[in-house]
Amino acid sequence: MGTASGSEFTVGVSRDFLDADGRNVWGDIRLGDLDAAGVDWHYLPRDTAELLGSDVDGLDAVLFAGPAVTARTFEGAVRPPLLLARFGVGYDAVDLDACTRNGALVTITPDGARRPVATAALTLLLSVLHNVTAKDRLVREGRWAEKEQWMGLGLTGRRIGLIGLGNTARDLVGLLRPFEVDLVAYDPYCPPETAAALGVGLADVDTVMAQADAVIVMCALTEETRHLVDARRLALMKPTAVLLNVARGPIVDEAALIEALRIRRIRGAGLDVFESEPPAPDNPLLGMDNVVLSPHALAWTDEMSAGNGGSAVRAVLEVAAGRVPPFVVNRDVLGSPQLAERLAELTTRPDAPAGAGA
Repeated sequence: MGTASGSEFTVGVSRDFLDADGRNVWGDIRLGDLDAAGVDWHYLPRDTAELLGSDVDGLDAVLFAGPAVTARTFEGAVRPPLLLARFGVGYDAVDLDACTRNGALVTITPDGARRPVATAALTLLLSVLHNVTAKDRLVREGRWAEKEQWMGLGLTGRRIGLIGLGNTARDLVGLLRPFEVDLVAYDPYCPPETAAALGVGLADVDTVMAQADAVIVMCALTEETRHLVDARRLALMKPTAVLLNVARGPIVDEAALIEALRIRRIRGAGLDVFESEPPAPDNPLLGMDNVVLSPHALAWTDEMSAGNGGSAVRAVLEVAAGRVPPFVVNRDVLGSPQLAERLAELTTRPDAPAGAGA
């Protein structure tokens, strides 16, 4: 960790990156770039599910993955962090209003996660269509002769429905092109010209659910999207269709999905996320052959670690140089006098790093 003498900019890194032996289980998340810039950083003293004021007081920035950021993150903090740099793209566990009230920037890492998550979505799609879980069990359980019961589906020429057409979904569109698929998406925030340039048709969510051979959930979890895929919309799907979720568990009504799978209302599902994580041991999904499951880690590769870490570290270095970084999610904070004052202080520091672009 950094020990640059004279550095006034201090960074705390959440301890959930470490295993019980103190090794970073995520591999290279580019913390060496902080050392190279002379930034003083250290792992937070305790592993916690929620960052408290006592954890972050006096830090200029926090680079974190799992802990929640709430109003209590700022309680009792005389000098709360100026930046909360999330390692990842989701921020449903971050109280953005509390951060904005306290003049703190919140950043995410869409540039680092985009390709790994898109690749994971393609992996999950092919695994479900090819019945990978069922065929794996046939071999392990000595049921080789039953393989004829598990004929898969080819991807070429299918209609793929996307719930969300953000950066990650657009990357997936490129990966799908060799399969000559037809693409339709629901995203009320995507400009029609952007979708058209990608060769993707836009439609309402019901149409996407009804027409697609595979529906892939790739949108953010908000109050608007919570249980967006519910029992009614699952009933719209073709009985030969499959559902995949690589976004957030609560976007899909899990109980309704379980029932649809149980009665074979749909062919199968692929889930990297669940409504409750980890799922309970008695969750019916765990015993289903027509489901491929992953512990919210299918995109967990060295590519993602370096990409997300590099993006988060670049945000730290931009702020250390007194600049507003890319990918700020609480844009309202940019008008905060408190934020402006602290950024101005950093620009006059004699030891300020040059920033990520240097």
